[in-house]
Amino acid sequence: MNTVTTGLAAGMALGFAGYFGGFWAFLLVLVLGAVGAIVGLVLQGDLDFRSRRNR
Repeated sequence: MNTVTTGLAAGMALGFAGYFGGFWAFLLVLVLGAVGAIVGLVLQGDLDFRSRRNR
């Protein structure tokens, strides 16, 4: 899936959550989606928290 398709799917999921579940369901889907995206980036190797430099 490319970024446009992923963004469309995420927007539709947030829209359905907001419409059917209300504001708190919208926030829950948004937060869990962000956590899932961060975990996916870490597992894929695109995001590394261990590469911080000492200043």
